[in-house]
Amino acid sequence: MIKDSRFQGYNMKGFQKDVTAGLVVGVVAIPLGLAFAIASGVEPIYGLYTTIIAGILISILGGSKYQIGGPTGAFVPLLFGIVMQYGYESLLIAGFLAGIMLVLMGLLKLGNLMKFIPRPVIIGFTTGIAIIIFSGQIANFFGMKVKKHEAFMDNMKELVIKADTINLYSVIVAIICFVVILLAPRLLPRVPGPLLGLLISTIAAYFLFPDKVATIGSTYGAIPKGFPEFQVPELSVEVIITLLPVAFTIALLGGVESLLSATVADNMGGTKHDSNKELVGQGIANIATPFFGGIPATGAIARTATNIKSGAASPMSGVIHGIVVLLVLLVLSPFAAHIPLASMAPILMFVAWNMSERKEFAHVLKTKTADSAVLLVTFLITVFTDLIMGVGIGLLIAFITFIAKMSHTLKVRERSHEITEIVPIDNSDSKINVYNLEGPLFFGSIDVLESSILENLDNKTKVLVLSMRRVTYMDTSAEAALLAIVNRIGKYKGKLIISGIQQQPKELLLSTGLYHKIEKQHFFKSKEDALYFAKKQLKGNSDKVV
Repeated sequence: MIKDSRFQGYNMKGFQKDVTAGLVVGVVAIPLGLAFAIASGVEPIYGLYTTIIAGILISILGGSKYQIGGPTGAFVPLLFGIVMQYGYESLLIAGFLAGIMLVLMGLLKLGNLMKFIPRPVIIGFTTGIAIIIFSGQIANFFGMKVKKHEAFMDNMKELVIKADTINLYSVIVAIICFVVILLAPRLLPRVPGPLLGLLISTIAAYFLFPDKVATIGSTYGAIPKGFPEFQVPELSVEVIITLLPVAFTIALLGGVESLLSATVADNMGGTKHDSNKELVGQGIANIATPFFGGIPATGAIARTATNIKSGAASPMSGVIHGIVVLLVLLVLSPFAAHIPLASMAPILMFVAWNMSERKEFAHVLKTKTADSAVLLVTFLITVFTDLIMGVGIGLLIAFITFIAKMSHTLKVRERSHEITEIVPIDNSDSKINVYNLEGPLFFGSIDVLESSILENLDNKTKVLVLSMRRVTYMDTSAEAALLAIVNRIGKYKGKLIISGIQQQPKELLLSTGLYHKIEKQHFFKSKEDALYFAKKQLKGNSDKVV
């Protein structure tokens, strides 16, 4: 840890700041850990185990100075679906596999690629998750006895069908928690609102409505006291193959979420994280937590922001936050059984509200561009169909719209008149065609190249001059289109001359052999030299201009 640049200049004063920040974040993490576990369809204790183990490992091994890791709201719908379909044991295996994938992503230096996921996809996906989390807490808020489903619409129908099971006492407890969370930042800004709301509403339920509302204890049993036992999930080839797709989704979502959180931390703390090291740290944490019953974890934006605002000086604050949760688990776990589920609902509803990115959502919609369509499609599919499909189709549409936009950036300008501006006019000028190419040459833009140049070539064209000074990129599809032009003009006994070719297109043509097929002497740095050479070709002058 001494060699870790994140601890550069670290001293006792910094440690004191970390103790304070770690204490605050640890207290905030306790109700969230319980709530996220319950919402994910597993026992609440597993949320605390995850907070302790993953939180400590992510801080020690990650690439961000202030990152706080643990269970997060982004994972809730995904993990709940896995538990519903495959069971809790399979969730542990999927989390373990996802951890391995995250480590590999980091070692393969894929951290930088995560930033290329389009913002509309992230916003649509995150807002969709927020809707699912919020709606999933309606039943607990009203104390309704409902059966949970994977599909959003099935859960909405269930709420309507079971409307007669509303528990007035649960509603009162939930409202108490809601009001306290709402007022806490104004009246007691130094006390975490979720924790204060949880405590006051739990005390109210315990003394005013004993045995009238569902609690953690009545629903899940007593909270185990002590450190979790080491356990090895049962692995088999069949199970691994079955769970690989969901494990990849966990890894992808965890990677994106953690790097987003690390970026937020950079902006707030004036630091710069190591994205690949962060992925490795996240991966190791997710490999370790399943052995103690923990669920998948990632960087938590809200807790990371709280960590920075509380004066954290190094990753040690994240380690201390995990130790704080462990001490609370060892000492106060018996009291957690009395927490009403109705008290947890407002906490998750506030989490959903804060993560919804509603302002960004509205901003993108107002643009009425292709980004708006990507946003809406991602959002709607995430909510009404499937999380994985939402991201996948969102990325696909974003990719297609990007290619469509880029295809229009290639400009092919016919500039044959320029030959007469350099040398005296004669009858041969009509046999020279000159084009300026501007923009990327790739598979999405070759139709422009073909329709503007290839289809206009005939036996009258003896020399074709292409100015490629403003072409910075070319792919093999465009190289194939250029080869077609070479073959077509060769058929008419003509010559292709290229001027101003940039490094990347030149290297591609060299690697494919097209550079030599065109012939080295037909490449020029300036268009003027290329045009002079073109005139000499028509006059039968074979001198080579270099």
